[in-house]
Amino acid sequence: MQAESPSAPDGRGSAAIRVIVGAAIVAERKVLACARAHPPELAGLWEFPGGKVEPGESETGALVRECQEELGVRIAVGDRIGDDIPLGHRRTVLKIFAARLLDGQPRPLEHAALRWLHRDELDEVPWLPADAPIVAALRAGPWLT
Repeated sequence: MQAESPSAPDGRGSAAIRVIVGAAIVAERKVLACARAHPPELAGLWEFPGGKVEPGESETGALVRECQEELGVRIAVGDRIGDDIPLGHRRTVLKIFAARLLDGQPRPLEHAALRWLHRDELDEVPWLPADAPIVAALRAGPWLT
């Protein structure tokens, strides 16, 4: 498990960079993909579960909380997968971490559907554009072998 400092301002006197964290939950050489239920313009696209890091919260702490809220599971957070992915007007960044289940079976509490995907099934769902680099990293890396 990794530890890092809570989110903080970017040091230039402006508002803090918003951090979004996601979990590539891997079990039995498959990764969990989640279909967005909302907003309407993103409904039906697939993503890794996660969400915003709240002020004073660590990235890994936020990811554990988000997976509990979205999927009803406890996870252990591992290493980062891929690089930071700038979102919006570069005031938000997406960071994806490898994770494994500690307790519970994922349920779609906030998503339209869930699906476990093998490496050769990663292209069977339409991913959010921001998650595409992570899909490529999963395909190329050791996580699904």
